[in-house]
Amino acid sequence: MTNTHSLLLALACLAMTGCLPEAPSTDVAQAPAATASVAARTPIVASGPAPQPAAPVSAPTKPFAFAADAASATAGCAFTGLQLPPSTRIYAAGAYGGSRQDFQIDQSGHEATAMRVAVNQPDAPVVLMLGAYEPTVWSVGWTPGTRILAVLVSGYHRQEITGLPADVPVRTSTYDNRSRCEYFYVAPKNAGKLNPIARRMFGRPVDMLYPAQGGEVVVGSPLPAGSALVTDGSARPASAFRLPNSSLAGPAGLEQGVRDGFLREADASDGAAWIAARRARQHAPVDAPPIAGGAPAPRMPSMFRAYVVLKAYTLPAGLYGANSATFFVPKGVPRPTGKLGHSTLYDFNTVSCAGVGCGME
Repeated sequence: MTNTHSLLLALACLAMTGCLPEAPSTDVAQAPAATASVAARTPIVASGPAPQPAAPVSAPTKPFAFAADAASATAGCAFTGLQLPPSTRIYAAGAYGGSRQDFQIDQSGHEATAMRVAVNQPDAPVVLMLGAYEPTVWSVGWTPGTRILAVLVSGYHRQEITGLPADVPVRTSTYDNRSRCEYFYVAPKNAGKLNPIARRMFGRPVDMLYPAQGGEVVVGSPLPAGSALVTDGSARPASAFRLPNSSLAGPAGLEQGVRDGFLREADASDGAAWIAARRARQHAPVDAPPIAGGAPAPRMPSMFRAYVVLKAYTLPAGLYGANSATFFVPKGVPRPTGKLGHSTLYDFNTVSCAGVGCGME
């Protein structure tokens, strides 16, 4: 009985954990290790905000020498601050080119052209869109009472404008100057390009397109005969825009070549010498069948504006159309450099022909 009672009492104490003996002192020394083991398995959550990373230390700097191009700062398409009254007329005028000049205003190899623009619109302010493909100098005049608010001038090659008062804003946009604005030249076949450009620049379409003829154009109302026009007092002639140190262009350049000893005028004997050279070439051994009746005789080259090249020479610009020429290059003389345009060159060194007239002689 006593043993049974003792066993029941021991089980009750064990269930209540209140009557077990204290652990030996040697067990207490191991408690921190157990605690550390638990801590290693349990993440510690900080009660405050996470610390911020240290700010990077800036590297030392020094001034950077760079000359900003003042033109690049205003190379945008917009006319800054331009306010157009509702009555403003947008007029486009131009052509492929104007009247041909005997000089160059750029490095395109094309002779310059000139345009004279007469603006007659006293009853409404005017904005001009002027455009030519060829390098062109635009001279602008107007009737008393006409007020020009702004001018957009464009083209493929260099465009210059003169005659406007200093307070009239001008934007120039060409293919050659790589402008941010779209380039154009004014002609009936290009009419579809003009309104989108006008709307972007001025917020409205073009009111009228005026094709230029012979380097002149009247813009606005018809100009009565004898009308007096004015231009700015500082207006310069087209020749003032000539490229420095450039040779004359077209026929004037050829005449200069004669004066400077690079060329001499050709005559019939030079044409006959070319025919003789061609005949000699025809008699050279060639693996070709004979021709009944003989090979056709070479024709005389065109002697219109014909020259003999005397020494190393650079052809002038603008040898196109009615300004084209004929050149003979004797043996021992180098073939000239530059653009032939619509001209023809007969080279005695190789008995060969270059240019538009080849095959016609």
